[in-house]
Amino acid sequence: MSTSLQPWHHGNITRSKAEDLLSKAAKDGSFLLRDSESIQGAYALCVLYQNCVYTYRILPNEDRKLSVQASEGVPIQLFSVLSDLVETFYSPNMGLATHLQFPVQKEEEPEEEPVKCPPQLPPRNSKEIQGGDSRGSELACSSLGDTYLQRLQHIDMSNLPEEHQKSIEEYFHTSVSLDAEQVQSGNPSLPHLKKLTMGICKQLNSEISRTLPTLETFQRLLDQQLAPGIGRLRTQVSADSDQSVSFRLEQLTKLLYSIEEKAKTAVFEWAGYDGGHRRSLIPPITFEVKSELLGLTTKMFLKVDVETGKIYFKKYKDGPEDKYFVHNKILQLVKSQKVAKLVIMLETEKEKTLRKEFVFDDTKKREGFCQLLQQMKNKHSDKPEPDMITVFVGTWNMGNASPPHSIASWFQCKGQGKTRDDTADHIPHDIYVFGTQEDPLGEKEWIDTLKSALRGTTNISFKQIATQTLWNIRIVVLAKPEHENRISHIFSDSVKTGIANALGNKGAVGVSFMFNGTSFGFVNSHLTSGSEKKIRRNQNYVSILRFLNLGDKKLNPFDITHRFTHLFWFGDLNYRIELPSTEAESIVTKIKQQQYQELLCRDQLTIEKGEEKVFLHYDEEEITFAPTYRFERDTRERYAYTKAKATGTKYNLPSWCDRVLRKSYPLVHVFCQSYGCTNDIMTSDHSPVFSTFEVGVASQFVSKHDPSRVSQGGIKFMNCVATLMTKSKTKFFLEYHSSCLEKFVKSSEGENQDHSDGSIKVRFGNQVELVPIISDPEYLLDQHILLCVKSTDCDESYGEGCVALRAAESSYTEFHITLTHHGERTGTLAGGVQLRTSEGKQTEKLYDFIKVERDDSGASKGKGLDLINKFALPSDITNPSYMGVGFKSGGVTDRGWSYSMSPKSGSGGGFGGRDQTHGNTSPKKTANDRSAVRSPTGKASDNVSEGGKPAEMFDNPLYGSMGKGGVPRGAKDQPDPQRSKDQLTPPDPIFSFTKPSDQDPDRPPVPTPRNRSYTCSETKPPSSVNTASASAPLHPPTYTKNPVKPSRSEGGMVQTTNRPHLPMKSRPGQADITPTKPKDYRDSSELPSKLRPPTRPIQPLPKEAPTTLGQMWTSLWDSQSQPDVMQPGFKPGTIVMLFALSCSALDHCATQMPPNTFTIMWPT
Repeated sequence: MSTSLQPWHHGNITRSKAEDLLSKAAKDGSFLLRDSESIQGAYALCVLYQNCVYTYRILPNEDRKLSVQASEGVPIQLFSVLSDLVETFYSPNMGLATHLQFPVQKEEEPEEEPVKCPPQLPPRNSKEIQGGDSRGSELACSSLGDTYLQRLQHIDMSNLPEEHQKSIEEYFHTSVSLDAEQVQSGNPSLPHLKKLTMGICKQLNSEISRTLPTLETFQRLLDQQLAPGIGRLRTQVSADSDQSVSFRLEQLTKLLYSIEEKAKTAVFEWAGYDGGHRRSLIPPITFEVKSELLGLTTKMFLKVDVETGKIYFKKYKDGPEDKYFVHNKILQLVKSQKVAKLVIMLETEKEKTLRKEFVFDDTKKREGFCQLLQQMKNKHSDKPEPDMITVFVGTWNMGNASPPHSIASWFQCKGQGKTRDDTADHIPHDIYVFGTQEDPLGEKEWIDTLKSALRGTTNISFKQIATQTLWNIRIVVLAKPEHENRISHIFSDSVKTGIANALGNKGAVGVSFMFNGTSFGFVNSHLTSGSEKKIRRNQNYVSILRFLNLGDKKLNPFDITHRFTHLFWFGDLNYRIELPSTEAESIVTKIKQQQYQELLCRDQLTIEKGEEKVFLHYDEEEITFAPTYRFERDTRERYAYTKAKATGTKYNLPSWCDRVLRKSYPLVHVFCQSYGCTNDIMTSDHSPVFSTFEVGVASQFVSKHDPSRVSQGGIKFMNCVATLMTKSKTKFFLEYHSSCLEKFVKSSEGENQDHSDGSIKVRFGNQVELVPIISDPEYLLDQHILLCVKSTDCDESYGEGCVALRAAESSYTEFHITLTHHGERTGTLAGGVQLRTSEGKQTEKLYDFIKVERDDSGASKGKGLDLINKFALPSDITNPSYMGVGFKSGGVTDRGWSYSMSPKSGSGGGFGGRDQTHGNTSPKKTANDRSAVRSPTGKASDNVSEGGKPAEMFDNPLYGSMGKGGVPRGAKDQPDPQRSKDQLTPPDPIFSFTKPSDQDPDRPPVPTPRNRSYTCSETKPPSSVNTASASAPLHPPTYTKNPVKPSRSEGGMVQTTNRPHLPMKSRPGQADITPTKPKDYRDSSELPSKLRPPTRPIQPLPKEAPTTLGQMWTSLWDSQSQPDVMQPGFKPGTIVMLFALSCSALDHCATQMPPNTFTIMWPT
C-alpha cells in the first residue's frame, strides 16, 4: 500500500521526533509507526496513553509476515501488510496500553528549489518495457535521444572539428536507440558508441600505435633485469589494435608513470640521495630572539637543525656553533600566553636542569620554532611507534572550475586567519584530508593533482589511503608512506540529502580508519544552500549523522559522533550570516575593517550550535579570517553578493560557509595549530579553508610482562543514575562497549522514578565490573568506555555517552556525562568509576613536550611586584588541549562530560587525615569571573578554578588545603544543596588497587606525570607532621622532574585573587641562587632519581634589621600571638622578604613597610 494511504507511517524519523509528534496530538490513543532504529526491516508502533508513549516492536518472520510484540498472554497474530495490522489493533483488548484511535499525520517536507542535474535515465533492464509493446520501447529510446540532443544545444561546440560534430549528432539521432535495443536484447557492448569513439580517436589511435612501442623500449632499457614478460606485454598492447582506445591510453599512462618512477630511482641511487620519496629533508632554520640577562635585553640566535637533532645558541647569526644541546637534552618547552615568550628546559652535563627564557618577534615565529623542535624529537625518538601525529584537513567548494596551476598555499596554510609561520613550510603533516564540493575533475585526475602538489613541496610521494565520491562531493585521504602499515580498518560511505534525499547534489562522503590504536573519522558534507534554509541544513546534518555508515560495525547503538576517538566534520555547510539583504554594504565594510566578531554573532551555525540544534559538543577554532563566500571569480577583492534570476535579484551575503569542526573523546590530546583560508586561489567563488591539528594517538599495545604473572585489571561502574528526557513507559538497562573489552556488557534493569518535568530518573543499583583484555596502565589509561541507555521493549538506545578511564587513574572518580542520541541531548548519566591496573606506568608522550604557562592576570601592578615577577615561577603549567581547555578561557564550554574525585572517608592520608574533595577537571571560567560554574546539567558546579584552568586541587603551601568549591578548610562549613539523597556512595573498599606505594592516594584525576614531562610536580608529604614544632628538622621533599608547579599542603589560609608569586630563590629546600642570574633557574637542580640537600632550620627573629641594599631580612611572624611586635625602620630601597604563617599576617606586615621598599611576601 502506498505511503499516501498510510499517513500514520512516518518512515525513518527518530524516536524523539515521534514522541514530540504524539505529545502535540495530546490524545489518548494517538499513534504512529516508524522504522525501527535497532533492527533492519522492523517497525515500531508508538501509542500515547496518559501522557506516556508506549512503544511496541513489529517484527517480520522468515515468511515476511508481521507480528506485534504486545503484552504477555495475548495470542500472536500474523499480518501480510501494515494496513491490516493497524486496522486490527483499532479494536480494544489487543494487548496494547490502549487501542489505536487517532493516527498522527506525517509532516510535510519543506519544498526545495529544483536542482540542475542530469535527468533520470530509464532502467537498464526494465521488465515493464520488455513485457509491453514495441511502441513503449521506441518511446523510451526516442526520449533518451531527445534528452541528449536538447542538452547538446546548450553546449558550445564551435571549437570541435565539423566531422566530429556531425558524428555526435548522428549518434543521438539514430544510433543511441539502436544501442538501447541491443542492451534490452542482452548485449551490453554498445557497438555504435564504440564505433563513434573509434572514429573520433582515429588519429589518436594511430599516434598511440606509433608512440607506445617507443615508450615500452625505453621502459625495458630502464629495467635492471629484462623480464621475459616485457615482450609479451608489447605484443598484447602495441600490436593489438583491436583493444579500445581507453585501454591503450591507460597502458600509455601507466608506462609514463613507470618510466618516471624508475628514472628517479636510478638517478637517486647514483647520486646517493636517501630517497626523497621516503622522507623530507628539513633545512636548518635560524630564529632571532631576545634574552634578558642582568636586567638587560640582548639579541640572540637559535638555530634548529632537525636532521642532526641539535639546537644551537649563538650570539651572532654567523657566530660559532660550539654551544648546542642534543634533542634528548631538551626536556620541555613552556609557552607564555600573553607574550611571545618561551621557556626551554634543558639538561646539562652534570644532570642539572637549566631554564632559558627567550622572547620571539611574534607568537607565529614561536609556534614555528616549537613545531620544528617537536619534529626533531619525533624524528630522533627511539620509540617504535609515534604517540602524536599532525593532520591536515582542508575543504574547498571548487565552483565547478578547474583548479589553478598552484594550490600549494592551501596545504601550506598560507593566507588569512591562524596560519603557519614560514619556518614550518618544510614540515610535512602525517595525514592530509582534502574535501571538495562542486568538483569538476575526475577522481584520478584530482588525486594526481594533489599528490604532485604535495611532492613538489614536501619531496614525499604520499600514499592514497581512501577516496569517496558522491556526484561532485569528494573526500581524499593521503598519508606518509611510513604510516601505510599503521592504518587499517578503512571504511568509506556516502549519504544523499538532495531533493527527497534521493539526489546527490547535496549530501556527504566519509572515510574512517584506525591509526594503530586510535580511530579517526572524516566527514565532508555539502548542505542545502540558501540563507533561509537553515532548518533544512539542520535536517541534512541529522540525516548524515544517522545514515553515514562508518567505523566499527560492532558499535551499532552509536552514531558516528561516538564511534571515533577523533571525528572531523568539514565542508561547505552553507550556513549564512543572518542579516537582511539591505545590510550587504555594511557587511562588506565590516569585513574590510576585520570586525569579524560582530558578524559572527549573526552567523547561523554559531547560533544553531549554541541552541544545541546541530553539532552538539563539537569544537571549532576561533575564526579570524574573512568570510569565504561569495567572491567574484579571479579576485579576492570583491564579493558578488547579488545574483540575477528569473524571479528577481537573489542575495548571497558574504558568509562563512566553509567550516571545519571536530569532536573527540574526553581527556585525549588534540590541538588546533592553524585555521584559515587562502588568498591566492581564486578560480571559484569560495576560498579554500585549511586547518591542521596535533593529535595524540595510541599504539597497538603489546605487553612486555608475562601474562601469567600480571594481576588482572578491572573497571568497576557503580551508583549510576540516568536522567532521560522521554515520555516512554518502559524499563531501561545500560550497555558498556569498548575496544578494551572482549564483548559488550549489559547491566540489570534500572529502577524508574518519574519527575514532574516529564523526565525519568533511572537508578542502576547493581555494580558492574568489566574485565579488560589488557591490564597494563600504559594501555588501559588510553581507553574509553562507551555507554548507552537502552529500553527493554524495543532494544533501542535512548542516549549514549563516553567515559575516559584516565579520569579514574588514581582513585574512585565520579563522572557526569551528557547523553545524546542522533545529535540531540537526551539526558544525563552520573555515577562512579574505579580502575584497577597492573604494576607499571605510562611513558612520556611527545604531546607532553610543550606546555602552556597560565599567567596570573589577577596580580596587582607595582614596583615591588615587578621585581617579584622577574623571579617568579609560572602560576600554572598545563597542557590545555590535553585536558580539553584551549588557549582562550573566557567562558564555560559544555563538552558533555566532567569528572570529580569522591571525598575520602576515614582519616588516612597526610596532615592528620584531612577531608579533601578534589576539583572538577572540566573547563572552568577565568579568575575574574566568580560566578558559579555550570555543569552540563545546568546546576552549579562545586568547584571554581582560576585562570580558566581545571581545578587540579593540589596542596600548596601558599594557599592552604582546599575544600569543595575552592573554599579553604578554615572557612565555616556550609550545607551543600548538592549533597542530597542522590549522593553517590563511597567505592567498595574490597576493590583495591595495585598501584606503586609511592603514589599519592589523594591525587586528582589528571594525566599521569610523565618521565621528564613537567606535567605536574608532586611533593609526597610525610605521614605525620607536627606543624607546631619549629625545631623539628624539615624532611626534604622528593620531586618528579617538574620545577615549575608547587604542591599544596595544609595551611588554612584565605585564598586571594591577587596573591603574590612564589619567589624563586626563597623556596624551601633550594640551594642558594645568585640573584644576578635570574634566567638560570635551577629549582630542580638534580634529576628525579636524586634527592635535594636537607633544608636548614628556620632562623630566629634578628634583633636589628639590615639597612644595605640587596640584603634580606627574615622574620617568623605569628599574627595571633604577636600582632604588633614589629615596627621596622628600613631605609627606602631595601628588599624585604617576609615569612609568615598566614596571609592576614602578611597583609599586616605589608602595612608596616615604609614607602619605596621592595616587599616580597611568602607564607610558610
